[in-house]
Parts: sequence; C-alpha cells; structure tokens
Amino acid sequence: MKLWGGRFDSGPSELFERYSGSLDFDRRLFEADVVGSKAFANALESVGILTSEERDRILEAFDGMLADSAAPGYFDADDEDVHTFVIRKLGESVGDLSEKIHTGRSRNEQVAADFRLWAKASIRGVQVRLGGLMESLLALAEREPEALLPGYTHMRRAQAVLFPHYLLAYFEMFCRDWERFQQAYERADVSPLGCGALAGSGFPFDRERMAKDMGFSGIAANSLDSVSDRDFALDFLYASSVAMLHASRMAEDWILYSSEEFGFLDLGNEVTSGSSLMPQKRNPDALELLRGKSGRVCGSLQALMMTLKGLPLAYNRDLQEDKEGVFDTASQVAESIEVLALCVDTAKIRPQAMERAAEEGWVSATALAEILARNGVSFHRAHQIVGGIVLEGVKQGKRPGDWTLEELREFAPELDSRAMEALSPRNALENHALPGGTSTASVRKAARVARERLAELARRSRADGGGGS
Repeated sequence: MKLWGGRFDSGPSELFERYSGSLDFDRRLFEADVVGSKAFANALESVGILTSEERDRILEAFDGMLADSAAPGYFDADDEDVHTFVIRKLGESVGDLSEKIHTGRSRNEQVAADFRLWAKASIRGVQVRLGGLMESLLALAEREPEALLPGYTHMRRAQAVLFPHYLLAYFEMFCRDWERFQQAYERADVSPLGCGALAGSGFPFDRERMAKDMGFSGIAANSLDSVSDRDFALDFLYASSVAMLHASRMAEDWILYSSEEFGFLDLGNEVTSGSSLMPQKRNPDALELLRGKSGRVCGSLQALMMTLKGLPLAYNRDLQEDKEGVFDTASQVAESIEVLALCVDTAKIRPQAMERAAEEGWVSATALAEILARNGVSFHRAHQIVGGIVLEGVKQGKRPGDWTLEELREFAPELDSRAMEALSPRNALENHALPGGTSTASVRKAARVARERLAELARRSRADGGGGS
C-alpha cells in the first residue's frame, strides 16, 4: 500500500523498495503513530471530514491495534514503513473509511510528530534510570560513610578524600545529565501536526487541540522548520553521549579499583565473568562493555550531525537516516545506566585497602605545607620544605606515619604538634571544610542535599507527566 502514486505510471524497482524500506526499524514508532493518528481523527471530525460515528469507528480500530500489537509476528509485513503499515491495518478494520485518515496530513509532519512522541517517552525512561543510578550512589555513600580514598590527579595519589565524596562527584555528573535530558525533553515537547508537508495545512484544524490530545505542551511556530527540525534528536544524542562519557569514566575507575593492583573494591558476580582458559580470572566485562558502548553512542551523534549539515529546507528523504542511531542510542544508554547501577548495588567496598593506600602515599603533604603557611612561612618555601621531606622519605623508604616531630623539625623548626596530626590522611581531609570540600561535615551535608535534589527531580518528572519505559 502506498500513500502516493497518482503521478507515476509504473512502480519502483524491487531494489529501491528494499533500499528505502524502514519498517524493520521505524516500527518502534508504532504506538506514537497510532496516538498521533487518533488525535488527527478527532481533528478531521472537527472540520467535517469525518462524522462522529466514523471517528468513533476509527478510534476503536486504533485501540484494537494497540492491544493486538504485542502478539508475536504482528509486524511481519512488507509495508514501506510504519505509517503505511498503520493505515493498512486500519483498513483491515474499517475498510475504505481508512482512506480518509490522511486527509490534510502529510507524512512529513506525521513522521516528525511520531518521532517527537517517541523521544519524549524514551527521555523519561532514561531519566528514571538515571534517578535509580543516583539513588544507588547515595545508598552506597550511606553504607560506607567513613571510608577514605586516596584521590588522584594524573593517576598519582594526590590528597585524601572520603569515599562518599568521590561517589557524590559522580552524582553531580549524572544530575547534570538528568538536566540535559530534561532540556531535550522540553525541545521535543512541541507538536508539528497541522504544518502539512512544509507550508501548513489547508484545513482549519485546531493545532492546539491536536497538540493537547497527543500530550504536547505547545505547537511548532513555523511549518517549514517543524517538518525538517531534528534538533531535538541531536539534543537527545548529545545528552546521551555526555551521560555515557560520565558512565565510562566511572567504569574505568572501577575497573582499576577492582584490580589486584588497587584492591579497593570487589565487583559482584552479577556483573563479572571468567576466562575460558585461566581459572583464577574475574573479569569486569560489564564495565568494559559499557566503556566500549560509549563510543558507539557518540558515533551516532556525529552521524546525525553529518546527515543534517547540508540539507536544504524543508523535508528530504535523508531524514529517514535520523532514526536508527537514535533508537540504538536509547537502548544502549538505558541498559548501560541500569548495568552501572547494578555494579554499584552489588560491589563490595574494601575500606581498609583504600585507607592503607592513602597512608602509604604522601596524600597529606599539602596539609603539612599549609601548617607551615599558617605559621608564617611563605607557601613557596613551605612547598619546598615539604617536598624535601617527601624526597628524604622516598630515599629512606619511610611512610608519612614513620616520621617523628623531631625529625620533621630538622627540616622546618616552624612545625609544631599539629604536623603529626596532619600526617594522618583522615585528619588532613578535615582541613577541607568549605562547601564542596571533603571534610566529614561537608560531605554529610552534601549527601543530605543530594537526597533532596533527587527527590525534586522525581517530583519534576511527575509534574511533567513523566513515566518512561
């Protein structure tokens, strides 16, 4: 079944039919297409194209299609795309009446409306999963409130931080991701229905009513733009790419931290696998897969950007290539976030190993230099003094806790008893008491605020009619 053809005296080749067909992937838009078509049926009744009885018959048929669509083999068909599939199915229920459903509607606006409806639902699904991941991070922070971790710069031990402070760093990243997805949702939440092929509809449809029937908060302002705009898809892909970059960074951390060389945590059996040859192996496969999939998602963003970069207004068939990467990204991001949350939920933290690593390194060196600065020594000189202490410790194989006050004062008489306290990583981190710092009080307050923020994100989703699959 074609929605066009009067202009042609012969049909397309079988090769072109295969080349241009899209039902195998745009079937994901089925529910959105039915929702949009139901709204359009109401609009057709309002302008006298359909009688009330005809409209009701069509709506009943659409509801039946939604109910039947879960049946195995429902989409085994050779229709050109999901839109022709839906109309053919409608025809099987209501006969020739189905031919009226496309009156005054272009497939250009139909595709755009379907894609936006699908994007909104998918975004909400990702946001729900991000909320679950943030909840997992907070729960782990609450389970391990005293765990101490050597913080790293350049992959070298730098300063001590509380492990909950480390977890809250990723909470912040994923919270920003949630907000980016929210912005993508808001940009997708605009109805193009009533814009026709490019110039607007020739029928006096109530565009606001159609938008409301489909669950959109507003209507597109320009018909030319609306049928060719895919910024909302780019927004979704960008938000997804950044979220996957954040998830990949955390995956890399935990791959390292769970290795024998670090030994800071053990990943659960639920997210690890073994070796076909080496019996001793427990490989972090879930996190490695996640790390790899981040490139796949970022590639989809680049692909759509290149598809759009030279398109003239308005609609062009190139835009059929906008969906597969977005569909794949939605699946990969949703599953990756769930997998990362499972890794967090099933991990066993080894706080003794973390603290031992901090104590063996000079993560308290900065705190020692700050004591000298508080005692009137210029920080440049204090930096030199403490650097000399570290160098001597390395030469002698002495850890920070092996030094006595008398030995330290040979380098700097300005050092007092506070120096011995500062050499302890746990004491040193308490110097960082400003908001955003890693002191115990600061981290506890940050965790409480994070819980409040997470609750607010959930409230905003509900207020916007959120749900998500």
